[in-house]
Amino acid sequence: MSTILTLQMENSAQKRFETLRQAHYPAELNRIAAHLTLFHSLPGTAETRAVLLREAAAMPAFPMRVSGIRSLGRGVAFTLESPELAALHRRLAKAFESELSAQDRQGFRPHVVVQNKVSGAEAKELLALLGAGFSSFTVQAEGLEWWDYLGGPWKLRETFGFRAG
Repeated sequence: MSTILTLQMENSAQKRFETLRQAHYPAELNRIAAHLTLFHSLPGTAETRAVLLREAAAMPAFPMRVSGIRSLGRGVAFTLESPELAALHRRLAKAFESELSAQDRQGFRPHVVVQNKVSGAEAKELLALLGAGFSSFTVQAEGLEWWDYLGGPWKLRETFGFRAG
């Protein structure tokens, strides 16, 4: 079974992104919560679980800077930056190197989608709205979320919390 790995964010950040997603993502297509995808397809094996458990246990929670808003053409996403996130992604990519999909081998550009699958004009309008007066802000990364892909919706398999401080 194909699994997905996302980054768990602090509750206030999750709520902020989810509120925007609920307001701007087409309701009939919005099957999952706002998220930051680390990998789109990992094996659903005990070996994968062991790697995720080990990485999360060794990783302290860390801040990420929400640095901007970017166009997806037919949608809008917030961009995030963090040296800790980049290092974590590199370690996991190396651990799963032989099993990564073509999509997961592409460059890692962390983002949270709040709108997708709309007209270009609608996306441009939201980009301008969110961009007006945008100031970067910081959110906390708190762990890893491992999901089963169910052909559209996802089902949470397990959460691996980062260690405090």
